[in-house]
Amino acid sequence: MQSSIVLLAAVLVAAGLGEQPGLPMEPGFVTIMQDAFDNQKSDFQIQGEGVVTRILSDDLDGSRHQRFILQISEKQTVLIAHNIDIASRLPGLTVNSIVEFYGEYEWNDLGGVIHWTHHDPEGYHIDGWLKYNGETYQ
Repeated sequence: MQSSIVLLAAVLVAAGLGEQPGLPMEPGFVTIMQDAFDNQKSDFQIQGEGVVTRILSDDLDGSRHQRFILQISEKQTVLIAHNIDIASRLPGLTVNSIVEFYGEYEWNDLGGVIHWTHHDPEGYHIDGWLKYNGETYQ
């Protein structure tokens, strides 16, 4: 039964169904992300949370992105690349802050990147978001 619930959660995440800001995360998101990292999987929507371990400078090449590293488990970190030309910056973000996310995972050898953490003004991509200090940024 438990494996059926985790499988259903993975299917919902991959399909981009059911996630809305403020709803509880699906069970097993860490397992899903660890599997994606171990098997070099990319291009799927995922909802989760982590603790900020490092704040990086903004990426100013092309669309501007606020960047920071989240620790999502003992074994894995991910880079959050949040488009601040479309969505608002997370103000006052500090190390040890907790950030929830819903975005698209892309594999890299450092743990992966979560991007598309904003709405799509063109309406082609599933809208993502970040949640920090009780506010949703999309």
